[in-house]
Amino acid sequence: MATKKEFDIFDHELVPKHRVLSEDEKEELLKRYHIRISQLPQIKASDPVVVALGAKPGDVLEIKRKSPTAGSYYYYRLVVED
Repeated sequence: MATKKEFDIFDHELVPKHRVLSEDEKEELLKRYHIRISQLPQIKASDPVVVALGAKPGDVLEIKRKSPTAGSYYYYRLVVED
């Protein structure tokens, strides 16, 4: 009987690289852009990527996306409860 291989969401070509920012990095991000944490776009704690990373509400994710013109760029999202 064959065993079922666990699926890793980060192996998919359409899922960009994600990482959780440290508290220092989060503060630097807010200072750099002169924003409050509530002004960041949100992502639900039940999102498969958030679950895979083990992120919790209040964490900020850095997402590195590919761009045909810029090469790559970073996007930030605040993890919120469902």
